[in-house]
Amino acid sequence: MRVGAHYLGGQRCEFRVWAPAWGQVEVLLGEDRRLPLARSAGGYWETEAEAVAPGTRYTFRLGGRLIRPDPASHLQPEGVHRPSQVVDHAAFPWRDQAWPGREVGDMVLYELHAGVFTPAGTLPAVVDRLDDLHELGVNTLEIMPVAAFPGDRNWGYDGVYPFAVHQAYGGPEGLKTLVNACHERGLAVVLDVVYNHLGPEGNYLRDFGPYFTPKYRTPWGESLNFDDADSDEVRNFFLENALFWFRHYHVDALRLDAIHAICDFSARPFLAELSEAARAYSRQAGRRHALIAESDLNDARVLRPESAGGMELDAAWCDDFHHALHTLLTAENDGYYRDFGRVEDLAKSWREGYVYSGQYSPYRRRRHGNSSADRPARQLVVFSQNHDQVGNRMLGERLASLASWEAVKLAAAAVLLSPYVPLLFMGEEYAETAPFLYFTDHGDPELNEAVRRGRREEFKAFRDRGEPPDPARADTFSASKLRWERRLSGSGARLRDFYRELLRLRREWAGPASGRPEVHCDEAQKVLHVFLHGPGGLGALLCNFHPERVPRDVSLPAGEWRKLLDSADNRWNGPGSRLPERAGSSEPLPLAPLSLALYART
Repeated sequence: MRVGAHYLGGQRCEFRVWAPAWGQVEVLLGEDRRLPLARSAGGYWETEAEAVAPGTRYTFRLGGRLIRPDPASHLQPEGVHRPSQVVDHAAFPWRDQAWPGREVGDMVLYELHAGVFTPAGTLPAVVDRLDDLHELGVNTLEIMPVAAFPGDRNWGYDGVYPFAVHQAYGGPEGLKTLVNACHERGLAVVLDVVYNHLGPEGNYLRDFGPYFTPKYRTPWGESLNFDDADSDEVRNFFLENALFWFRHYHVDALRLDAIHAICDFSARPFLAELSEAARAYSRQAGRRHALIAESDLNDARVLRPESAGGMELDAAWCDDFHHALHTLLTAENDGYYRDFGRVEDLAKSWREGYVYSGQYSPYRRRRHGNSSADRPARQLVVFSQNHDQVGNRMLGERLASLASWEAVKLAAAAVLLSPYVPLLFMGEEYAETAPFLYFTDHGDPELNEAVRRGRREEFKAFRDRGEPPDPARADTFSASKLRWERRLSGSGARLRDFYRELLRLRREWAGPASGRPEVHCDEAQKVLHVFLHGPGGLGALLCNFHPERVPRDVSLPAGEWRKLLDSADNRWNGPGSRLPERAGSSEPLPLAPLSLALYART
């Protein structure tokens, strides 16, 4: 069931809203026009109105007294508390008719936040940087949530109008402009959406119907109603939202935020229904529209087909790969990092995906996860940084501020030469050091103070490092802006060239098409051997995670080998390579500390 205001052309507009408990619903158009809505099956109210032009402001009046914006508003031009606006989606001049789409397994993802990626902080402003990203080797943009939220700055996870592109980012026209430009350059687009909660300010859904349930609580408040009474229409709202982004904005995939917080014990979960809807739409559209999940459950059922008891989502983030890699490079052991720290952890993630696949987790003090070994590599997304792993630190430090130069290069190679789908976090390719801090712009002073208290409580164990930056301050936001010019000179340019070379080598030697590699590790020496089966034959990836400044002697299997890459090379601002250009199985190879080398068998 379609919800919201849908412009039909010829100054006709369809209005539909779910408000099952109300006995009267009207749409208020402009300053002085009021139209009654007729009740239909399922608690919906609807009408088709004449003389309604695109740009018309409107609200709904419930029971003759309560005036609210449209829960399915497509644009909130004056903020979350003011009227909604009719949008003519058919008016945009799309030029991507020949775009074939891209399978998730072929993606190289680049995650960005529209507000801090450019000085302008808008979606159209990103267009000027697309050629640079494409030349780097990125082929997919992943955009953090754009749903309308209070104020002008926010991570996006406090959105309260799931269908409305935030006005400060450029509104509907801005997102379409960016997607169109991406497709013209051969870039796919993934949009981050939030179906586990809504933000607190401007959240009027409960005034319309039982969108929330008291049965569960999420870390962010009330749980959305996916399995309680009247949940069918709540599911419809979010199913329609997913298809809305595919249909009107041409996005290629959705990244589903924190699905572990979608509380749903129904026999057929909402996520399985969503997956079926996406597949049906893909068949209709003639190209694949994918769903990529974020979950901390390590539950491969999310990825398995429905016929095998799964939810059949296309891919999922693999946090364990990040945690295993991060602890080796930083030696951090707080929080969930307690569960990691061995080279074997990273080796297992290379082989299978999830490190915790049913064994005891000291951090959780219980067994955790199940095996993902039966899932193809194209279904797991890996990274050394992302908005969560950077931004949920008290000071928002990136890896370049936590680890050495050699470790940063080793991290990049581990991700980009893995068998999985890689994700880069904006700026990591040139060692951006500006933090990515948590920022908000709530209009409610009490809510701002509650957020401050929450951050102080969350990081009370780190008081010796100071106080967390105030999320409500404008300079917290501005401090997170990228310094894009750093990619052009010095170490930033060298690292960017290194990323570009890694992505070139990935196309020849790694990625999901090469299958799961054979992996061996030496825990005492902290050395990892990975054998890749790429189009060019057999490749050997040698990784030294030992922090001591002493080379580790490693060897190659029988045969003649040709060096393709050494991260210690002077070309990459390294200490200098001691590895031969050609090597045989009989000679030991002095692998530099915190370095990686790739050899191909000739």
